Amino acid sequence: MRFRLPLGRPLFVLCATLFALVALLPLRLGMDWLSLDQRGLAAREANGSIWLGVLSEAQLGPVELGDLQARLRTWPLFLGRARVDLERGGEGDPLQGSITVSRHHFGIDDATGRLDIGSALAPLPIASLELSDVTAHFTDGQCSRAEGLVKAGIAGAIAGLSLPAGLSGTARCDKGALLLPLASQSGMEALSLRVHEDGRYQVELAVRPADDQMRDRLLASGFSLGSNGYVLSIAGEF
Repeated sequence: MRFRLPLGRPLFVLCATLFALVALLPLRLGMDWLSLDQRGLAAREANGSIWLGVLSEAQLGPVELGDLQARLRTWPLFLGRARVDLERGGEGDPLQGSITVSRHHFGIDDATGRLDIGSALAPLPIASLELSDVTAHFTDGQCSRAEGLVKAGIAGAIAGLSLPAGLSGTARCDKGALLLPLASQSGMEALSLRVHEDGRYQVELAVRPADDQMRDRLLASGFSLGSNGYVLSIAGEF
């Protein structure tokens, strides 16, 4: 007498096996599998599984993120995408968000917290970026969706000019890049940060001087006259 297993049982066993393999995949191998290093995410150590692990001394390009908990979400895998939730604890300095990766897509979702960027944008005195529910998606290398509030933290002065602490704005897509258009409440100072998927960036700081003396200091510090005032532009790659 022959016994036949129901068709659904081998499929269930296969799915359970694949799920177990993913759940037990070391976080370090998971980062390689998702090519997160090519997106600029690195860490001194990756401990635990991709299901629940810790990235020690994590960095996104030149930006230090500290120790992050990392967790792979299950449901997006059925949609052909991998989404990893990242979270930094610590009283007074939390950070959370997600990274989503697929064949043609890369995105950051619901990022909230402070990024200490140090001297990454030198000579501009931008020390940090405060994110509030920031989402940025790239499809085939082009920015396809961006939203959320960004505020720049200022440390120091440029050309003897102390910038106001309230440079803020809403993220959006512009000509294939992620654009962070930040401005002061008075409108006398504006900062525009444009980031491409491959890590290239351009920054423009525009200042409307109140007097000739300030104008001369700006010119001596490398600013040039533009349509939005006196502008200093820098470019680089994260």
